[in-house]
Amino acid sequence: MPVRIIEFHPRRALGAAFALARDPDDLPQVFTLIESLSFGTLSRIAARMEATESGRALLAARPDIVTELADRTALAALPEGSVGRAYLDFVTRENISADGIRVAQEAGTTKTSELPAPLDYVYARMRDTHDLWHVVTGFQGDVLGEASLLSFFFAQTRNPAIALILFIAAVKLFHVPGTRSLMRTWHRHGRQAAWLPVVAWETLLARPVEEVRAELGIPQPARYVPVRSSELRAA
Repeated sequence: MPVRIIEFHPRRALGAAFALARDPDDLPQVFTLIESLSFGTLSRIAARMEATESGRALLAARPDIVTELADRTALAALPEGSVGRAYLDFVTRENISADGIRVAQEAGTTKTSELPAPLDYVYARMRDTHDLWHVVTGFQGDVLGEASLLSFFFAQTRNPAIALILFIAAVKLFHVPGTRSLMRTWHRHGRQAAWLPVVAWETLLARPVEEVRAELGIPQPARYVPVRSSELRAA
């Protein structure tokens, strides 16, 4: 069994929550919340990974998915409609990168470098594969898309920090029709789908995203109107 790490820093979490409410694009604050309010989530995920063959393989090999996700030339050479090409389209459209997410995490956290194995790898894996979850669920990086994906993510991980982020998102999106229905629906899909933390994404990048989505038990992407943070600020 992994070492149990309980993170609970309410004052720091509250400050990050208010900052995130002011600016939903402030990604370092997301990582501050996760570090401050996750309790034993990493230990629970690690234990569940160790209970599966695919999870044990990941924890033993510790592959760095960012090595492949950062190679945009190789991703561009993959077949149209593949997971890797869909990922490349997503990060290009959103003007983000896997390395950029690591930078945001470093800006928003203080202790992740001190995590013992295998929790250090579990943390890194969850962070580095987040945008692949975007690809298979079909959500864009807008506020409503992120909230819907995090509803799915919360169903899979039960991380209290994600619950608080979802509450903030629900308040910010209160005036947007269909928000609660979309978030509830994708929370249900998260409970019904395969458990994504043990997915060996490295082996799926060249495969059709529709095929992978079906294997993982993830339904077709929702039709919704993206809501960008600039629109929320204007409102």
